[in-house]
Amino acid sequence: ARVALLVFAWAGGRSPHVPSRTLRAAPRAAVVRDVDVLVVGGGHAGCEAAAAAARSGARTVLVTQRIDTIGEMSCNPSIGGIGKGHLVREVDALDGLMGRVIDEAGIHFRMLNRRKGPAVQGPRAQADRELYRDAMLRELQAYPGLELYEASVEDLVVDEPAEGSAAAAAAAEAGRPVGRACGVITADGSELRARAVVLTTGTFLRGVVHVGRESRPAGRFVSTSEAVEPPSTGLAATLGRLALPLDRLKTGTPPRLSAQSIDFSRLEPQPSEEPPLPFSFLNEGESVAQAANLITCHKTYTNAETHRIVVDSKHTLPAYESGDGKGAGPRYCPSLFSKVERFPEREAHIVWLEPEGLDSDWVYPNGISSAFPPDVQLRLVRSMVGLEGATILKPAYDVEYDYVDPTCLRRTLEVSTV
Repeated sequence: ARVALLVFAWAGGRSPHVPSRTLRAAPRAAVVRDVDVLVVGGGHAGCEAAAAAARSGARTVLVTQRIDTIGEMSCNPSIGGIGKGHLVREVDALDGLMGRVIDEAGIHFRMLNRRKGPAVQGPRAQADRELYRDAMLRELQAYPGLELYEASVEDLVVDEPAEGSAAAAAAAEAGRPVGRACGVITADGSELRARAVVLTTGTFLRGVVHVGRESRPAGRFVSTSEAVEPPSTGLAATLGRLALPLDRLKTGTPPRLSAQSIDFSRLEPQPSEEPPLPFSFLNEGESVAQAANLITCHKTYTNAETHRIVVDSKHTLPAYESGDGKGAGPRYCPSLFSKVERFPEREAHIVWLEPEGLDSDWVYPNGISSAFPPDVQLRLVRSMVGLEGATILKPAYDVEYDYVDPTCLRRTLEVSTV
């Protein structure tokens, strides 16, 4: 069941000369589960990893801080796109979940790059955020061999030979990992044991959220409130002690706008394609669940005034830990500040206005993520056509978090050191 992003695996029974320990030498905890595979994290990767493990016949437990946020779309409530749509189709071909779930929750479907060849076309669907989360949770709750467990993982349990022993020397000489991960310790002190541990931590490893110059520890904001979900600091420290190469990344999400405050009459509409093209091969030749309720997105553009506000407000951006203070962001999701800085000759950038649900007033303005202070964000938004009277329901924010350099992984996606 070596199926996800970061795997600590141990196939076989315990050797009597190998003692168990947690990396912080915590008091011995009560073992509450003993299974084949533990998956930590309930985002996209965690859901697919847990389902894949259970599908292969492994007794599997998915551990997450909150069961009610399994399948939560933290940022853009969409699936697919250029490149990413191919990946979702590949996951679906392996009997994964995302394709089936987006066919149930999708409310706007388009094939991107349709005028080009099929190799570079990209299916994309906008989801109703709540429908997607609920559909994913139902899939996992009904999955044979899979249990959902609500807890915060704080530590790993590692079996390793005593330092200086013959077993340790033999492993080091052969270039094999000296220790074997065999479980986790949760925040309440419980121990869950398994033959393989899969970590899919997202933005939670020592996460810090930024709005302007204000920062606080968190993995993300709760979607419809100012509350935050706590970061995973103990697990980040554990990975550091395992000598795994850790670094920091930054990602961001734009402000959410009230649909009632947008003048859609001045904007260019982009309706969903009809009939919508399903993602899942199981639905090929059929339609999607919300085919009768498809929505229309709209687009507007940044302009010279928007770009002036961005440049003049540079000093109000967060003091990032990564990227030499600028924030090391993902390659294919640049912030508005990054786009204005990199392409000063561009007079405008497209901003897609995407409703977040069938019954929601929230609109996702795709293309303007930047963690300026809320007053600057409002000026930015209102500088664009159709948004002159827009109301921000939730400010944009950035999150910085630890990640494990994937060069430490083997071809099986197992880490090489444990």
